[in-house]
Amino acid sequence: MSRTYDDTMFKDTFEHEYTWLNGFMRNVRRFHDRPAVIDPKRGINLTYKELNRDANRLAHALRDDGLGKDDIVMTALRNSPEFAVSYVGPRKIGSILLAANYNLASGEMAKLIDFNKPKVFIYSANVADMAKEAIDLCHYKPIRVVLADNIEGKPVPEGHISYEEYTGEQDETDPEMDFRPHIYDEVVRLCTSGTTALPKSVPISDINEVLSAHDVIMQFSLVPRDATLNTTPWFHRGGVHIGGCCPTFYVGGTCVIMRDFNAKAALKWVKEYGVTHIIGAPASLEMLYRTKIQSKIDTSGIKAIITMGAPLDKAACIRYQEYLTPNIFNGYGTTEMFVNSYLRPYDLPDGAGSVGNSAIDDEVRVVKIYDGKKAEPDELVPCDSKTEGEVITFAPQKTTYSYYNNDEMTKEKFYKGWMYTGDTAVWDENWKVTIMGRKDDMVVVSGENIYPQQIEEAILEDKRVKDCIVTSLPDKIRGHVIAAYVVPEDRSLTVQDVFEFCGKSKDISKYKMPRYVGIIDEIPRTATGKKMHNVMKKRAPEDLKSNILRRS
Repeated sequence: MSRTYDDTMFKDTFEHEYTWLNGFMRNVRRFHDRPAVIDPKRGINLTYKELNRDANRLAHALRDDGLGKDDIVMTALRNSPEFAVSYVGPRKIGSILLAANYNLASGEMAKLIDFNKPKVFIYSANVADMAKEAIDLCHYKPIRVVLADNIEGKPVPEGHISYEEYTGEQDETDPEMDFRPHIYDEVVRLCTSGTTALPKSVPISDINEVLSAHDVIMQFSLVPRDATLNTTPWFHRGGVHIGGCCPTFYVGGTCVIMRDFNAKAALKWVKEYGVTHIIGAPASLEMLYRTKIQSKIDTSGIKAIITMGAPLDKAACIRYQEYLTPNIFNGYGTTEMFVNSYLRPYDLPDGAGSVGNSAIDDEVRVVKIYDGKKAEPDELVPCDSKTEGEVITFAPQKTTYSYYNNDEMTKEKFYKGWMYTGDTAVWDENWKVTIMGRKDDMVVVSGENIYPQQIEEAILEDKRVKDCIVTSLPDKIRGHVIAAYVVPEDRSLTVQDVFEFCGKSKDISKYKMPRYVGIIDEIPRTATGKKMHNVMKKRAPEDLKSNILRRS
């Protein structure tokens, strides 16, 4: 295509030099003695110079193991210095970081390893037993398995190596690149739940990284002097890309590490470590509020609190704005497309309950729902706050519009530059969207997406179970909890038997465990044999009252 100017240098420079790593390295040069990572638990304070040093050590260790362009480094790490180093190090040699959910069961992790074939697997000591079992179960074996973040003082399993031994004696200088980076290169791979025990793998390109960072920096006024505290795991898109490593290291700020949510510590660190931005689930905000009321801790340094995973209610929002900070943001998005819609401080508290308007460079629409086909992106439902449709999102700067090695799901979810989320919603004349539910029966528990079909398949592995259907019940703390109904093959099967089977299953993570189980005679199905999850969801509260659904 002809231009009115010579675009040769622009294309070459933009496509090869406008990378996240180059942005990070600028901060290594200009902010070398400023803190990049603070880990209060281990008393670690890494400056940008030191973080780069440790990233170089990891990069050289990986290269010694034969890793290079497009090879996978898989982690199952808590928020930790090792996660921060793993976020930077692999891209120095062109490798891809796959940040896996350390809460997965060993069978799920083994499937993820077999699917993605990482050459190196780095895990936190707190999940050592799960990691060891996953490595034993998987067919593909990584070249190197590394135990890291060993607060617990766990012994290194046979055949594994400690992180300190793996990286400690390596070269501290920047490794020479034997490839030329491109902004379309995959640099990070994240995982999102699916209908099977194998999570969907979501590739994220270098330009997605840069523009995701810009999105957060712009939306939340993040500057180099800020310190972020993301109380959610960094392996989430909302963990690593909102107040995690991606925007914080790109702008030159400080990541303060919290492995497990502690409301009192989070508030104390506002003054102690200069935390300006706190990110967490709505349930975490409630705990922050209660702790603030009881402790009287000074939180005047908070510039913004960002929450996602569920909408805020108006009464709660009023409390948070009065006692924590008036600058509350409530975001909506997906692993695939990042955050696409926000309620901003000026939308609250009156707008609480909706997901607000789209982000600056994004668009969110509500389109018609058809049986067996997608609506076109311009087939909008009326903006009347009552006609329900499907939410679709547009954010080409933050997505690759794909799943790794999953053409079927890629075709199902992405169409004409839009993602079809499966969420149902209504919207008003100002295009403010309010989520109503899910087309595909997905359940959100403490911000984690859970598909009933996966749990059903795992429970049906029990030969004593003839049929099973999984739904949810409302929960004040978690938003929802899982409830499982089973039809017994063996009439002696008890509720406790089902709980025990789930607890031993290698395909049911702890956070996916049913909180309630009911034994019934029949599962409602449509004329074509599909399970009627919507019927069971409506029925579950009454079954809880009548003791059909029971806790362990």
